[in-house]
Amino acid sequence: MSAESLTLSPLDPRDRARALQAFARGATRRDVVAMLMAAGMQAGAAGGMASLAATAHANTPRRGGRIRVAGTTTTAAETLDPAKQANQMDYARGHMLYNGLTALDGSLNPQPALAESFSTLDAKTWVFTLRKGVEFHDGKALLPADVVFSLLRHKDPATSSKVKALAEQIDSVRATGPAEVTLELTSPNVDLPAILGTFHFHIVRAGTTDFSKGIGTGPFKLKEFTPGGRSVVVRNERYWKPGRPYLDEIEFTGIADEKARVSALLHGDFDLVAGIDPRSVGRVKSTKGYAIFTTQGSHYTDLVMRRDTGPGANADFVLAMKYLMNREQMRKIVALDHALIANDQPIGPASRFHFDGLPQRSFDLDKARFHWKKSGVAGQVPVVVSRAAMYSMDMALVLQQFGQLIGMTLDVQQVPADGYWSKHWLHSAVGFGNINTRPTADAILTQFFKSDSAWNESRWKSERFDQLLLAARAELNVGKRKQMYADMQTMIHHEAGVGIPLFLASIDGHASRLKGLQSIPLGGLMGNAFAEHVWVDT
Repeated sequence: MSAESLTLSPLDPRDRARALQAFARGATRRDVVAMLMAAGMQAGAAGGMASLAATAHANTPRRGGRIRVAGTTTTAAETLDPAKQANQMDYARGHMLYNGLTALDGSLNPQPALAESFSTLDAKTWVFTLRKGVEFHDGKALLPADVVFSLLRHKDPATSSKVKALAEQIDSVRATGPAEVTLELTSPNVDLPAILGTFHFHIVRAGTTDFSKGIGTGPFKLKEFTPGGRSVVVRNERYWKPGRPYLDEIEFTGIADEKARVSALLHGDFDLVAGIDPRSVGRVKSTKGYAIFTTQGSHYTDLVMRRDTGPGANADFVLAMKYLMNREQMRKIVALDHALIANDQPIGPASRFHFDGLPQRSFDLDKARFHWKKSGVAGQVPVVVSRAAMYSMDMALVLQQFGQLIGMTLDVQQVPADGYWSKHWLHSAVGFGNINTRPTADAILTQFFKSDSAWNESRWKSERFDQLLLAARAELNVGKRKQMYADMQTMIHHEAGVGIPLFLASIDGHASRLKGLQSIPLGGLMGNAFAEHVWVDT
C-alpha cells in the first residue's frame, strides 16, 4: 500500500489506542500488526498504524525510575542559597529544588512559572500575579511575602548576592494583593521577566537564613547534600505542575575530570554527564546504548587580562594578546568544529542584539608584534589555566605557540579544577573565565562588564559604558536599543581586558534510555534545568 493510500485510509482512533495499550504491555511491533490484522485491518494500514503507535509510545514520558548525573565541577563552596550559586552544580541543583516567578523556554523567552501572569504599562512598574495552590516542600503556601523577601535580599550587601548588580535596578517590591506582587524599578527595563527567570532569582521562604534543607517549590525535595560531594533529591509529590516530575530520584555528583566523567558514563555508572570534550564524542557515539546531545548557545571561554594590575594594565599588551588569537585554528583543533567564531564581544549571534557589523578581529602576527613591543612588558607572562575553564589549556598553548614567534614568552600554569573559581578566577592577572549563555544582552553586560559588578572579570571600568547600559534598559524603541548595544559591544571589543575567540557548543553524553532532553541555549543539561523534563525508557 502506498503512503498516499495509507494517509487517505480511514483509521479508527480506537485502533491507535489499542496499539498504544499493547506497546505499553510490552508487545512487539509484530504482535501489534497481527492484532490489528486480526481485527480486520489491511496489512499495509496495520503496519503503518503500528509504526505510528510505536513512535508515540517511545515519546510518551514514563513515570518512575532513578538516574545518576555527573556535573563538571566539584568544590566545597557549593551552596543551596540561590543568591550565592556560582557553578553548574549549584545551578542544576537549584532547578531541582526551586522555581522562579518566570522560566525561560527554548527561545529564551520568559514564560509564567510561580507567577501565572505578569504585566507592565511602562517597563518600570511590573505586576506579577502569583499562581494559586503552590506549596513549599514543608507544606507552607507560597505567599507574596516570600517573593518580596527573595528579591530584596539580593540588594542587601550582607547577602553577598552574585547578582547584586542586576538587583540594584529594583527600587521596591511590595505585596499589593493576596496573590499579587508589584515591582518598581529605578528605570524601565523591558527584560525584567527574563532576568527573573534565571537561577539566582529563585524564590525561597520568607525569612530563610539556613539554606541547608533546600526548601523550595521545585520538582524535587532534598534528601542529601554534601558540598563538593553528592546530592540526592526525591520527587515532590505535591509539585504544582501536573504530572511532573517523571523521575522518582536523582543522584547528582560533580566530576571535574572529563575523561573520568566519560569513563563513568560508558561503564554504566551514570545516565547523564555534562561537559563532554569533542574528542570524546566519537567514543560515546560508537558505544552501544549511549548518545550525544549538543546545544549551541553563546557560552564562551575567555582570556581574561585584568586591566587594574599586571601586564593587562597596559592596553597594548591586551591588544597584542587579542591579535595572537588564531580563532579558526582554535575552532578546528581545540573545539573540533563544535563552536562558532567569536569577535571579543560577549553577545552571540543568536541574540537579536548581536552586533554583526563589528569588523572581525583577525589573527595578525604583525599587529601582535607591534603592540607587544610597544607595551614594554618584559620577562615571562604567567597565564593560569585549568580544566575547570573549558579548553583553557588548549587555547593557552595555541597562544604560547604563536607568542614565541613575536618574542613573547607565556608561562602556562595549570592549576587544579577544584577551587579554581574561588581561588584563581577573578584573582589571576592573566587567566581564563568560562561564561555560560545569559538570557538577555542586559544580563551578560551587567554581570560581567558593569564597572561595579562583582564578576567584572578584567576590572575594566567605563563611565560611558555604564551610562549606555542603564539607558538601553529604559529604551522601548528596539532600533535605538540595538544601536546602544552595538556601541557597548564595540567598546568591549576595543577596550576590555577579555579575548573571546569562540562561542562554544555544550556537549552532554547520556544513556540512550534517558529521554526528554531538549535544547535550551543557556548551556548543557538543558540550561541546567533537565531534572523535571527527563524520563527513563524502561
